[in-house]
Amino acid sequence: MNAINRGLDETKPTKGADMVEDWEAALADVEIPGSKGILRDLGALRKQLEKDAPDADRVHALLHRLGVATTKIADKADKSQDKLKALGEALREAGEEEAEEEEDTEAAAEPKRARKK
Repeated sequence: MNAINRGLDETKPTKGADMVEDWEAALADVEIPGSKGILRDLGALRKQLEKDAPDADRVHALLHRLGVATTKIADKADKSQDKLKALGEALREAGEEEAEEEEDTEAAAEPKRARKK
């Protein structure tokens, strides 16, 4: 939550990857429905953050998906439900923020598959 409150843009990708690893370790033994999907998305997010040039669109999509999933499992958690809900909402919003900025209408009008004739 501290990284989100400071602004994810201010967090270095390598630091973000370290935080994701901590989340993965914390969730490794959790047997709540939905936790395995969160672990899979966390792994994908960590791999993006470990790259020299992370794909910003992919990172935002993963943050959004992680936020939605975290919010869903919050009610099933034994403790920290409010914190998990707040985290989920913050991740979801962080994922949406920049993903909605610009639409590449030129690319949308001519998908790659249509160009490979």
